[in-house]
Amino acid sequence: MVARLLLARHGQTEWHAENRYAGSSDVALTEEGLRQADELAGFAAAVKPSAVYCSPQSRARRTAEPSADALGLPLRVVDGLREVHFGLMEGRTRDELAATDPDAVARFLADPVTGAFPGSEPPGEAAARGAGALRGIAAEVPGETVLVVAHNTLIRLTLCALLGIPLETYRTVFPRLDNAAVTEIAIDGTRTGLLRFNQPTHTRY
Repeated sequence: MVARLLLARHGQTEWHAENRYAGSSDVALTEEGLRQADELAGFAAAVKPSAVYCSPQSRARRTAEPSADALGLPLRVVDGLREVHFGLMEGRTRDELAATDPDAVARFLADPVTGAFPGSEPPGEAAARGAGALRGIAAEVPGETVLVVAHNTLIRLTLCALLGIPLETYRTVFPRLDNAAVTEIAIDGTRTGLLRFNQPTHTRY
């Protein structure tokens, strides 16, 4: 039976407002991020997913909590949904890194997989981790629709892995996910379909 997963990026954080790479760092939501979490909860209350899953990182948990509360459901934390670690780029903007290591930025922009930032989690490993996490969730909820709150890069890499899209194109095929926006996929065993991408939460089905 097909499981439908509503993938939401967490709300805006203090670093994302400045275009800093958060990765595995623990960064709080801004006031706008908290508002986005509440807006996502309104979306969830209208759609009524049967479960709410999230990354273990605080920005994802804080985004998912209002949805779980609105639905009267426990929050299910999945370690495999954590964001990619960006190594040398953690806590920096691209301009800041370019000032000290322009070649690292140039390699990343040319190919974000083979040119991943020094010390970062290999994108292929992150994609496999995310795909395994989502397939595991789908196996738990056949025939159901669930909400999954995770992260920008992890979701985009995972979409490529699930849909058979070359990983090195993830930044061009999926240029960005808006905070708290919803991307819907259907998973049936090893098959995955993309039903909608980057849907604002103030819209309804």
